[in-house]
Amino acid sequence: MVNQPSAMSSIHFMCWRCDQPLKLNQSTETPGLDATQASAASALASAEGVPRETQEGGPTSREETDSDEPQDGASSSESKNYQRFLETRERMSEDERETLQEELKGLELEEARLVQELEEVDKNRERAAADLTAAQAETEMLDQHDRQFWRDYSQLKWQQLELHDELRSMENRLRHAQTQLDWLEKINVFSVTFEIGHSGPVGVINNFRLGCLPSVPVCWEEINAAWGQTALLLLALSNTIGLQFQRYRLVPCGDHSYLKSVRDDSIELPLFCTRRQGAFPNDKFDRAMDKFDRAMVAFLDCLQHFNKEAKKGESGLCLPHRIHVSQGLMEDPGGGGAFYSIRTHFNTEEHWTKALKLMLVNFKWSLAWVSLRYRQK
Repeated sequence: MVNQPSAMSSIHFMCWRCDQPLKLNQSTETPGLDATQASAASALASAEGVPRETQEGGPTSREETDSDEPQDGASSSESKNYQRFLETRERMSEDERETLQEELKGLELEEARLVQELEEVDKNRERAAADLTAAQAETEMLDQHDRQFWRDYSQLKWQQLELHDELRSMENRLRHAQTQLDWLEKINVFSVTFEIGHSGPVGVINNFRLGCLPSVPVCWEEINAAWGQTALLLLALSNTIGLQFQRYRLVPCGDHSYLKSVRDDSIELPLFCTRRQGAFPNDKFDRAMDKFDRAMVAFLDCLQHFNKEAKKGESGLCLPHRIHVSQGLMEDPGGGGAFYSIRTHFNTEEHWTKALKLMLVNFKWSLAWVSLRYRQK
């Protein structure tokens, strides 16, 4: 029994609310084990029912209270207090449990909402990542298109510059060609091609003298070349107005030109003479000169045919010197109505040269008339 107090002193009690050790009130005379246990329960109830200050040694602590009430009365009161405490605690626990249950439900709902939001955020993040990848791919494609565009633009710009230079070159060439065309349109083609004039009493065509005089000797090669130019002029004039000669066909061949009969192709009349220089035929008959004379008369026939055709219409041609084909004569109204033969037989160099000069004057008028008509067309 002596060792019981030391055994009881090794037992410690803790407050379940404040986790502080409880101090037990030991009497001078130690009761039995049951009384000790009841006293401990009473002390526990008293400690849990009072404030912490009281438990730690306040003025109401059971350590410092020296009550004279019986031990049983104190235990009964403490039991009632502890029972009321348990009931109060149970009621409070139920209210707290309901509150906590409600809070738990709210938190569960909040958790579900947050989980759903998190899932939506994940989905949005995945969509954003996919959109970002697509946007990056599209950006790369657009960059490639942009680079290709600038390459194509540079190439097309270069082509444009080349075409612009070519266009300017073509415009300059066209402008030059137009200038040349304007200049050519102002040119009288016949006047440039066939220049008719005179050298004193001798007529001249393209620098070839047609005729000769004792004082102005002219070789037959030059006279033949002049006849070739005259034949070419008459053929050009007739072609311009669309005339086809009915009896003869002109064949210009330089200094060996000739006429061919339309009815008999075997008949050729030479418009050239093969005599030596300065030899004009005399009154004797010469077969070669006869054919030459016939050729010159046939040439006058072609000129007369052209004159008749050119007279038609309001702006008809009127030659200054009349032609008498049957006699082979040229009439000079300004010379008192004198006639000059185009034949060499029974003729003089002066009259023959004068007839050729009058014929060239008629050609000059014909040339001017056809040039005007050609320019109007």
